[in-house]
Amino acid sequence: MNVRRLIPTAATAGAVTLGLLALSACSSSDTAGGKSGGKLAVTASFYPMQFLAQQIGGDHVSVTTLTKPGTEPHDLELSPRQTAGLGQADVVLYLKGIAPAVDDAIGQSGAREIVDATALTTMERHGTEVGPAHEGHEGDESHGEEESADGNDPHIWLDPVRYAQVAKGVGAALEKADPDHAATYRTNTATLVGKLGALDTAFKQGLAHTTTKTFITTHAAFGYLAERYGLEQEAIAGVDPEAEPSPARVKELGTIARQDKVSTVFFETLASDRTAKTIAGDTGLKTDVLDPLEGITAKSKGSDYLQVMKANLAALQNALGAK
Repeated sequence: MNVRRLIPTAATAGAVTLGLLALSACSSSDTAGGKSGGKLAVTASFYPMQFLAQQIGGDHVSVTTLTKPGTEPHDLELSPRQTAGLGQADVVLYLKGIAPAVDDAIGQSGAREIVDATALTTMERHGTEVGPAHEGHEGDESHGEEESADGNDPHIWLDPVRYAQVAKGVGAALEKADPDHAATYRTNTATLVGKLGALDTAFKQGLAHTTTKTFITTHAAFGYLAERYGLEQEAIAGVDPEAEPSPARVKELGTIARQDKVSTVFFETLASDRTAKTIAGDTGLKTDVLDPLEGITAKSKGSDYLQVMKANLAALQNALGAK
């Protein structure tokens, strides 16, 4: 995997989770309790946080998400009503770096408990440049990786191992906010972590032996996944899945496809497939979906995180020539 780790691993996720346990317990106000039917009111910034809250909280939480299905979260702007509602939540779950406007609103919300997923696992910087030519491909970093304001790649949920670390931290936060149901949250967290462990095993085994390790995608969201499973991500245009690639990048991708026996250009469900199909047509490649799981829609290949990730695995196995 040609990814250069620029930030050394700092604290372990377990140590950060201990920090969460220092969060003070809170009780819902009459207003919040009325809105959530007496359940713990949890606001999630977008789908990966929503999934964790629902899986771990179960029947004891009422989950609201700030990002509507089908909406690209990176450019999300909150309505005044959503911003005001943040202060009514018992717990706010978000991932810093996905949507700057949401980060600002949450920071100023006065919410009782605020949990930032980036503090629950190790973050990394991946490559930030889309190279003008193919030079450096054999030893350089991945092209076009998206970064948060602090320079880190925010797409940690696409690595099941890091996502499990985040799940443990979210479980600890829910336990502290709602101690009456702490045992249930612990059980649900353990169950989810087990499922994510099984998913990690499926990816390791399913991608262990492939014809190629390189895949081309419109959106540079798969750096953590690629690193975890020894793959090489090549993004068409980097940060913006709708951006037009430069002629030099198109030429470079053609070279990469030939040298690395690439068969497929991946696009995603929340962005146009026009650029991917154009690149595929120019290079004689196929197209398929690799879902960054920033939201679930009717077009998603599954109804939840686990199902869509299994569909992603199948797509990668097919594109990479898994044996």
